[in-house]
Parts: sequence; structure tokens; C-alpha cells
Amino acid sequence: MNTGTEWAVDVDVVFMAGEPDGGKLLVVRPLTDARSAPDSILARSLLNQRRLGVAEFDTGLTMTRCNAALESLRPAGAGEDWLFDLREAEGGRTVREILHQVAASGTPVVGADFQYGTPGLEPVLSLACFPLDDGHARRGVAVVTTEPAARLRAHDRLTDAYRRALEIGESLDVVRAARDLVDVLVPALGDLACVDFPDDVLQGRDPALGYPGHAASNPRRVAVKAMDGTWPAPLVQQGEPVPAPARVEDAAVSVGGVINIDAATARRVLGGDREMIARMMPEGMHSALGCPLYHRSRLFGYVLVWRTKTPDPFGGPEIRLLQDLCDRTAMSLDNANRYAREHRTALVLQRSLLPPAVTESQAAETSGIYLPASGTLSVGGDWFDALPLSSTRIGLVVGDVIGHGLQATATMARLRTAVQTLADLDLPPDELLTHLDDLVQRMQRESDQPDTVGASCLFAVYDPVTRVCQMASAGHPAPALLLPDGDAELAPVVPGPPLGVGDNPFEVLEVTLPPDSVIALYTDGLVDYHRDIASGGEDLLRSLRRFHTPDRSLEAVGREVMGCHPHPERPSDDVTLLLVRTKAVADTNTAHWEYPADPAAVHGARRDVNAQLEAWGLEDLAFSTELIVSELVTNAIRYAGDPVGLRLIRGRALVCEVSDPSNTQPRLRRALNTDEGGRGLFLIAQLASRWGCRYGTRGKTIWAEQAVGTA
Repeated sequence: MNTGTEWAVDVDVVFMAGEPDGGKLLVVRPLTDARSAPDSILARSLLNQRRLGVAEFDTGLTMTRCNAALESLRPAGAGEDWLFDLREAEGGRTVREILHQVAASGTPVVGADFQYGTPGLEPVLSLACFPLDDGHARRGVAVVTTEPAARLRAHDRLTDAYRRALEIGESLDVVRAARDLVDVLVPALGDLACVDFPDDVLQGRDPALGYPGHAASNPRRVAVKAMDGTWPAPLVQQGEPVPAPARVEDAAVSVGGVINIDAATARRVLGGDREMIARMMPEGMHSALGCPLYHRSRLFGYVLVWRTKTPDPFGGPEIRLLQDLCDRTAMSLDNANRYAREHRTALVLQRSLLPPAVTESQAAETSGIYLPASGTLSVGGDWFDALPLSSTRIGLVVGDVIGHGLQATATMARLRTAVQTLADLDLPPDELLTHLDDLVQRMQRESDQPDTVGASCLFAVYDPVTRVCQMASAGHPAPALLLPDGDAELAPVVPGPPLGVGDNPFEVLEVTLPPDSVIALYTDGLVDYHRDIASGGEDLLRSLRRFHTPDRSLEAVGREVMGCHPHPERPSDDVTLLLVRTKAVADTNTAHWEYPADPAAVHGARRDVNAQLEAWGLEDLAFSTELIVSELVTNAIRYAGDPVGLRLIRGRALVCEVSDPSNTQPRLRRALNTDEGGRGLFLIAQLASRWGCRYGTRGKTIWAEQAVGTA
């Protein structure tokens, strides 16, 4: 309302010395220059303030205009003359009396706190009153009101608490969420705060079904915060179990699940037990708030906030804030619980699909380490494998599936099974990766999201007889090679495209390794943590030179190498490392002959084998080995031509190999009673523990193993 009255004010902000938190006092005084009209920029801005109530009165104290902010400060249930009825907190004068005094004397009154009714209650607002003069006569008085300084500071604390509440639960770690919560509660609400969790929440299980007033089972204190930084010794400490008090009585005031309790009621709830009171009530406590962490019908914990040094009791805004903070925290705990459950399920599945961490064979000893990703990522699809192959050879595998979670783990399981099956066919590394690439492409066609299906893989085969290691890579980092003399390098393998790309052949690298060489196969999580993979590979080579010695176990070496990772306990990506220490079959444990395509050569083959077995002390295997050699050499001479090669390898098993230039696939079948042939491979299958066929660049090799125990 504009009455045409000319008035103007000057506004200053004065910092009050001695006030807590550097309190501010708004001082408003009349301008000596009356040319500033009510509709000036200053007047309009003052009337438009949302937190400053402004009112103008004539000399008869009739209100001529006010702004909306003043009406918003009116207490609930107050009448039209509510402003006149306010009484000064110190001095006892009413606003009406002060307005009469200012109108009569022209002396402003500033910084006074006013309240309703009995002295000692919380102030309603602060008021500044000043005369309105036009330079010739007094035209009236004006009032500018604000909330009291203490209430403004409390409002700022609550606003800051709501802002900081957005950070609660970002880590998906339940203990971290509890610590974030108490950091917000102190000092925003109280002087002391704590959070208690039941064992189910701490162990990643779904908490029991309950209701807001239900007591959690086996609670444990997981987070505490004190205003002065020191948690009182008599209280339950962080990490300790929390004793169960009696149920809260009706004397405690419950608002929306929040318990507002005073000291006397708290002692009554604790049954007057002095020891329990000392453990559950801080010294000097006069009021406390308690609120359950409750979401989806499950009780995730309980929160307690105490006031000891802060004199004011808890009010409605504090109760609403605690309820809001607990609701948000309970939701984040539920999310963290579901994440932990999925992560644990995927991890258990992942570990169940991986091979034994340590293996030992005649070809090599191996040690594998797998660390799942942490943080916001779930477990991924990294895997490793050490596969026993024919003729004492070993297959080495390491792979990395795209993505994380159960989908990646399932993809890894299919690929690992496929690699085991293809390796059992004795395929060379490049052919195995080609077949694996076809499988991934088929999986992409079957998937609703083909871009999420893919992997990198490296497959190697080490032969302890020839000491040659063949390897091929499908988009995977090159393995590290450490020789016995301390020389180390990354294998110069040429990586092909990742699995699922297709249309590109894979190249095979052959390297000859002396005994006690170390091959380190890994996924990019081990080396690509803050820079390029090549630099990380150089770090890996230095770690191998530093930590590996011939007399040290590969498990210990692997732990040391993993310890060089910047975040060994919480890697941002899955980390996999497979260490392989090669062995060699001594020349004295092998024998090799070649025969022409002459049926008479079968007799010579039997004679040579029997002599070699006698020299090795394996006479008990002479009869079965003679039958196997006779059948295989006879078939090679009859169907394949010369040259026919025969090799014996002694180890934990006696391996008999017959090679010929033919690529014909041998097939096992059951011969009928009327058939004249067809019983050769069936006989071999009965005598040998394992048998099979593999193909080389020229011809094939049929092999059979017989167990002889440890060499």
C-alpha cells in the first residue's frame, strides 16, 4: 500500500563483538536527505526482502503498509495486533510502548529481541524501530524485524546439514555412511552423536524385518562424533556391542518415529541402573533424540543425538531434520546392502569358476591371484587357468571380459569352459583363439546388448620336452618373461583384435625358455592404473627382478608384486596375475625312434620299447605298452606311410607317441563280432588312462598315457 508518505532509511550491518559465531546486528536509521522517496530503489528493495519484515506506522501508530515477510513472521494463532503485543526479552516493554517512545523522542531503538508471554522463552524476533522525518515534521515511525540471531544461526546450521546430507551414502559402504551421518549431526543438531548397526548389516546380510519401534538384534556401535573431538570414556565406544535397555516408555515424546527424551525420562527408561546410565547417557545430558534407520520394512540401525553443552532443547526443525537424515541414510544403507549382496554373489560365483590358485606339474608350477574391483564397480570377468595338456605340456590362459557384475561373470564362465574344451583338442594357440572368437560373435548375436559382450585373451602352450612356449594374443597385454640369469622383458607377441571382432588371423610367437624361467600373465588392472600399459609393464618387470628368487615360492612373489599396486586392497578394476615357473624334462627321460613304412618295423618298435622300459625300471608296463605301440605303429605303416615316429616320455605318466604324415582323424568305435578289424583304438582306450590325437604343421600324433606315479 502506497500512501504517498515520503521516507527513507539507511541500512548498516554491524558485527557484534562477543556474539557467538560472529553474530550480526542490522541497524536501520533515517536518511537526512529526504529526497529519497518511498518508491526509491532502496525502499523498494527493503520492502521486497524475504527475511526482513518491514512496517510503516503514522504518528497515531496506525499501520500504513507492510511487506509479506513481516506477515510470515507472525506466530501461529496470533491476532491482528500481534506485533504490538510482543514484549521485550530484556526490559519488559511492549512494541506498542517502544513505538510511542520513538514517535515522541525521535530516538531509534535497535537490536532488541521480543517474545510472547513469560520472560525466558525463546525470542520470536529481533526489532529495530526508528522515526520517519521529512526534514520539517515527523511523519510516523518504521519497524524492521528479523529472526533472532540464535535462530538465524540455527537456521544456517540446518541448511548446511541438509546440504551435507547429499553426501551420505555415496561410497556404498555402510560404515562410511554411518560416519558421514554423525559428521552431519555434530554440530548441526547436538554435541554428541552415534550410530549402531545390527550384525546383519555389518556382515552384508539383509537385516531382519521389523518396525520403527523394534529393537535391533546384537547392535554394535559403528560411528561416533563429539563436538570437542573426544568421545567420553564411560559411553559405549566405537566397535563395542551396545547393551539392550528396556523399551522406551510412553513418557518419551515420539514424532514420526523420532524419540525426544529428557534426562529424567532417560534414567527411568534405563531402569535407574547406574552402570547402564553411565554407558548410555553422557554426563550433563539434558535432552536426546533417537531415530531408527528404517527402510522397506527392515531396521538397519539406530541413531542417537545428545545435547550436553548446548542449552536449548530440541525443537520441531531439529526433529524433522533428524528424520530426513535418517530416512536418507536408511535408503543408502539399503542400496549398499543390495550392492554388497550382488557383489558377494558375483564374487563367490567368480571364485568358484576359477581354478586352484596353485598347481604343480611336470611342465611348471603356477600361482594365480585374483583381486575383484571395489568402490562403485562390482566384480568383473577376469580369469586365469593352467590346463594340463598331452605329452606333459601345459596350457596357460588369462582373459578379461568386458564389463562388471553377474553378466560379465557368466560370460567368463562360458569362455573358460570353451577354452578348456578347445585346449583338450590340442589346438595350437592361434586356432584356439579363432574358435573362441567365433563363440564370442555368436554370443553377441544372441545378446540384447551386443556391445557389452567381448573379451581379451592370451593363450600359451609350454612344452617341457622341447622347452618351447607358443603364445597368441587376442587384444591382451604381452606377458612378462624373467630368465634365470635375471634378464627380463615383455614377450614380443603381436596382439590380434579382441575376441568378437573377427576377420583377422592371430599370430603365434615361439620362445625357448630355460628351466626356472618365470612367465607372468596378467590383466590390464595390474598395470593400467594411472598411465599407459607399457609403463605399467616396465614396473612389473622391475618388480619381478626385485622379488623373485629360485628358492622363493611363487605365492610369496605374487603377493609382493600385487603389493606394488597403488591400491592393492581396493583396486578400481579387477586385477589378475598368473605366475608360471617352467620346468624341463631331462633328456634321459625321453626316447625317440623313426621307422620306415615296412610291416617288419613293428617288431623293431616292440624291441626298442621293451629295452627302454627295462632301462627305466618300468618292466611292469612292458606288456601294455607293447600292445599300444604295436597297434599304433601298425596303423601308421598301413594307412599313413613313412616316416613313422615313436617317442616315449617318462614322468608321472608314461607317454607313448606315434607320429605319421597323415591328417586322417582316428575314431574310436565298438567293433561287431563279425568285423575283422576296428578294435585297435578300443584296445588302446582300455589300456591307457588317457589318449588322443593332435595335429601339427605336417601330419598328426596319436598319444596314450599310462600312470606310473611320481617320477
